[in-house]
Amino acid sequence: MTQPERRSPADDERTPLSRRAVAGAAVALADAEGLDAVTIRRLAKDLGVTPMALYWHFRNKDELLDGIVELLYDEIDLPGVEASAPWPRQLSTLLESIVTVLRAHPATAPLLATRNVTSESSLRTIETALDILGRGGFSPAEATQIVRHALSTVTNLVSGVPGATGRLADPRHARTFLESLPAKTYPRLVEAAGPLTECEDKDAYFAFGLELLLSGIEATASKRTVH
Repeated sequence: MTQPERRSPADDERTPLSRRAVAGAAVALADAEGLDAVTIRRLAKDLGVTPMALYWHFRNKDELLDGIVELLYDEIDLPGVEASAPWPRQLSTLLESIVTVLRAHPATAPLLATRNVTSESSLRTIETALDILGRGGFSPAEATQIVRHALSTVTNLVSGVPGATGRLADPRHARTFLESLPAKTYPRLVEAAGPLTECEDKDAYFAFGLELLLSGIEATASKRTVH
């Protein structure tokens, strides 16, 4: 569960800060400048407080990253998963919501698959996913593996878009390089130079990625006996 906020007497003498507000500022900074820019010292400067004021809420950067993940889980639309819908539709709705959240914060996307947090929203999200997969005929162990792979897939789907995290500032250079390769040696790379370096229709890119993931899960479920 989310840890209780720790406060010092000095907090009452300046603009009140909360754990959520600090984590929100961290997400905003990551959105603007990338995850590497997020440090306690930088956040303190942006918020106009001393680093010590933030340490009452997060003892170190590791805890701060967990706080970011908590906020990401808070934004997932669990009420949007219709209880009466077939399990594949429920899973699709849940994963689409996760992708929507990660698309809004691509720099922080990798954290969702690599950090374990125990906030209420994260517990409810994983509980929902496991319940959906359980009704799809998967055992607890199988459902757990699917959730892990699904989170890894959607986070890589978001962070893997050309230019999504600033790793490829000018895709034209990469495209020019691929197009200049010897066509007889690398015919497929040359003809795919555009798609490999650019993503003109991001909505279609994400829809196709989710379709591949969901199709694989449903195909696996068809081999199971639904209890």
